Amino acid sequence: MANYRDRRVAQEILREVNDILKKKVRDPRVADITITEVRVTGDLQQANIYYSSLGDKASEREKVQQGLEKASGLIRRELGHRLSIYKTPELIFELDSSVQYGNHIDDLLRNLNKSEY
Repeated sequence: MANYRDRRVAQEILREVNDILKKKVRDPRVADITITEVRVTGDLQQANIYYSSLGDKASEREKVQQGLEKASGLIRRELGHRLSIYKTPELIFELDSSVQYGNHIDDLLRNLNKSEY
């Protein structure tokens, strides 16, 4: 029988972290981010949280990353209160580049269509 607990916990962490970022974290650097995916290790000790940001500049991305790292203690504590698991996983925030990659592909397709006409 397959063990789906890590995926269920990841889904719950995604929902709760989005809620915590909207309601508890007051840092303006993390105001416009969206959590896109959470991956939890099999032993539930570590959670990689992927986010996307509206800012395109590297300096803005760096500020968002710093804001998330600074707020990670608060987020982890709130997760510990909200989730009913033995140990709250360590949180690692990473930029999700799939949104930017999708926009790049969309631009390439748009330019391809323009050059055909």
